[in-house]
Amino acid sequence: MKDAQPRTIYLKDYRPPAFLVPETHLNVSLHDTHADVTATLTVRRNPKAEVLEPDLTLDGEELELTRIALDGEPLRPEQYQQTSDALIVRNVPDSFTLQTTCRIRPQDNTRLEGLYRSGGMFCTQCEAEGFRRITFFPARPDVLPVFPTLIEADEASCPVLLSNGNPEKHESLPEGRHAAVWHDPYPKPSYLFALVAGKLEAVSDSFTTCSGRNVRLNIYVEPHNLDKCDYAMGALKRAMKWDEEKYGREYDLDLFNIVAVDDFNMGAMENKGLNIFNSSCVLARQDATPDEGFERIEAIVAHEYFHNWSGNRVTCRDWFQLSLKEGFTVYRDACFTADMHSATVKRIDDVNLLRSAQFAEDSGPMAHPVRPDSYIEISNFYTLTVYEKGAEVVRMINVLLGDDLFRKGADLYFERFDGQAVTTDDFVSVMEEVSGRDLSQFKRWYTQAGTPLVEVTDNWNAEKGAYTLNLRQSCPPTPGQPAKEPFHIPFGIALFDRSGRSLPVTEAGDPDIQIELTQAEHTFTFKGMKERPIPSLNRGFTAPIRLDYDWTPEQLRVLIEHDTDGFNRWDAMQTLAQQTISAILVRSGDTEPLLQTLGEAFRGCLKRAEEDPALTARLLQLPSVSWLRDQWVPCDIQQLLASIGHVEDRLAKTLKGDFEAVFNTLSNVPETLTSEGFAGRALRNTCLRWIVRADPETGIERAREQMQSAATMSSELGALKAMLLAGHRPEVQHAVDRFREKWSGDLQVMELWMSAQASEPCWADLDKVQSLTLHPPFSETHPNSVRAVVGRFGAANWKHFHQVNGEGYRWLRKWVVRLDTINPQVAARIITPLTQWAKYTQPYSQEMVKELALIRQHPGLSRDVYEIVTKSLQEAPNRTLG
Repeated sequence: MKDAQPRTIYLKDYRPPAFLVPETHLNVSLHDTHADVTATLTVRRNPKAEVLEPDLTLDGEELELTRIALDGEPLRPEQYQQTSDALIVRNVPDSFTLQTTCRIRPQDNTRLEGLYRSGGMFCTQCEAEGFRRITFFPARPDVLPVFPTLIEADEASCPVLLSNGNPEKHESLPEGRHAAVWHDPYPKPSYLFALVAGKLEAVSDSFTTCSGRNVRLNIYVEPHNLDKCDYAMGALKRAMKWDEEKYGREYDLDLFNIVAVDDFNMGAMENKGLNIFNSSCVLARQDATPDEGFERIEAIVAHEYFHNWSGNRVTCRDWFQLSLKEGFTVYRDACFTADMHSATVKRIDDVNLLRSAQFAEDSGPMAHPVRPDSYIEISNFYTLTVYEKGAEVVRMINVLLGDDLFRKGADLYFERFDGQAVTTDDFVSVMEEVSGRDLSQFKRWYTQAGTPLVEVTDNWNAEKGAYTLNLRQSCPPTPGQPAKEPFHIPFGIALFDRSGRSLPVTEAGDPDIQIELTQAEHTFTFKGMKERPIPSLNRGFTAPIRLDYDWTPEQLRVLIEHDTDGFNRWDAMQTLAQQTISAILVRSGDTEPLLQTLGEAFRGCLKRAEEDPALTARLLQLPSVSWLRDQWVPCDIQQLLASIGHVEDRLAKTLKGDFEAVFNTLSNVPETLTSEGFAGRALRNTCLRWIVRADPETGIERAREQMQSAATMSSELGALKAMLLAGHRPEVQHAVDRFREKWSGDLQVMELWMSAQASEPCWADLDKVQSLTLHPPFSETHPNSVRAVVGRFGAANWKHFHQVNGEGYRWLRKWVVRLDTINPQVAARIITPLTQWAKYTQPYSQEMVKELALIRQHPGLSRDVYEIVTKSLQEAPNRTLG
């Protein structure tokens, strides 16, 4: 470690800033070997500060201070002190101007935080703490200046100069240089500052707001990517219109710029007026981008645009409140996607992510509340808990209040807190105010970690026609929180008879009911029933909980066929598949009836495929390995994989004809970027994978034909992925090589090519994955490359990552240590599979802990990796540490 005991930051220690900075003038002079940054801060004491501080402390890392002056007077060395992470100015007055000039070296910044170079382009990433790597500043979210910015650079190499807000001036300078002045009139925290300079060209459009203002829209890219901007531009305009209609939020500047950057740690960044995007999240073309890529781009473009209000105009007081902006905005972009496409499929995809990854996070060593209590490195808390679970919390508030009151609450939130840095408590308070409801117990969703478990038992009284449900909630211990108080849980219920007919559940004859669980145990009785009903529970995934109810296979079959909630149809199929795999895994008696019932459920879905192809594609997929693993902790992962494989083989061979029949009906799916095209291709690719599983020779031929005639990347890549299931055959290798030859000049497509191979165990063992890292297009300094190969191998190639001898774990450990010296944020992300060691049996857990311990012993670890490794090892028994 660079610091023997890295400092832990606690929410309870929050204090208002001692000084405010209403205005910061930046002058950034860019050169090939360095950049000089002059910052002029207008500073005054904060009247709300709790302590009168004599000194001004500014954050700053890896900055070469070349000049410092207070009110125009240069400071003597004894008047200030520079440490490794701060600049302390002694005995400052109540109001003053501080000017510093720093030299930084963007070309050497492989961390991709602050100001760095991506190819020939200068760009910034300041969230969460990157601004302190640009200049000295109180880099906390509750200090909100305006940032008038002048950028100066060589005009030939950097003809485009961009920053936040609106352009005010451009001028030519001697020696072939030029300068541009930008001004954003809205106060904002330093994490929203942005700067881009380079050889870029723009695809431009415009949007007329609801008040009649014309907003110029630009997407800046490197010239060879100009033909990949149209879909993102359309998504931006759809998002702007949707936000006006749904939330009454109008864009507030004259200009909205997006820039695509190849080297970027995140997906995108909502900098005010200048969004910076990972290229993979904004560039798309029908023949080069799979359908899920288009859907992802649309969602991320909307997400970053929605941040203009939920994140920028109203921002978070401190980083513990991160979900204030992220949870709310993820919820907003989820609703947008649901309105643009299928609400049911969007709900399934969101819940699949929650169950596969966020629930695992909730039950692992890094478990934390939606509003964390402490952190060592804030970058480690850009998590699914803060984002996705945070969105579920906002969604539950909407469910409890209803759409009209939720909209009133959102309106009041934006009106009351515009231009301020606030908290999750402030958000909940406006919802209480407009609804008259007490949400104090509900706020436990923000403060308690872990996934609640709701156990449901029932009783049928045939004589009285009364059906009783007993619901009991609990939440397992998590680090630092051994005991939990009951949550406030909205919970949707419907009842069906054996023929699948919906039954009334209220005196008014309603087909479903929304109940609220606030105590440890509740009992609800439904009267007037003529037969024992089949319950449909937590409809639409009303709350992010684990549900324990003992459905029979026949009950699940009825729900799969007849439930009026599409999500619950899918959920019933997932539960039936889980029961079947479980029976095989634990060798629980005769598994044939379960296999037959699951097969018939699949066949029934295939017969109705044309009703909703997108939903059918999801219904025909087994539960994720991580979700299944978490049902049997500790899990023998190789035995689980064998059980899943047994079920897959049985379904594939039994239903081969059914899959082929549906596949054949989809030969003329429109190759368009429409919901119909997306749905048809998703189902066709799903069927193709099952066909390859059942009969590799037939499947490979079908896949080869699809690749040759493909007009979209979804069809071409979907066929290649299906062929990889057939393993090492000459015709598969030929397809892999041809794909590379065709797309070798497109980095984004090659990342898809690498990812498809690294994540498929039938194709890629550890040696194969290692070979992908030895040649272009892989680059260890390019985050997308690392995620495509190293990240996907650890997260998705279960068979070869979890080798009994621990070789997969050793390989990942070496990558974590190496990447930590290059880009700690990337290293901290790919280490996640090792942190789940407690969910596995021996020898897997022992081998994983051994590798974590070796990482911890490595000198010079970043805070990012140190925090994760240390927390992961806290519960490790001594015997596994060796």
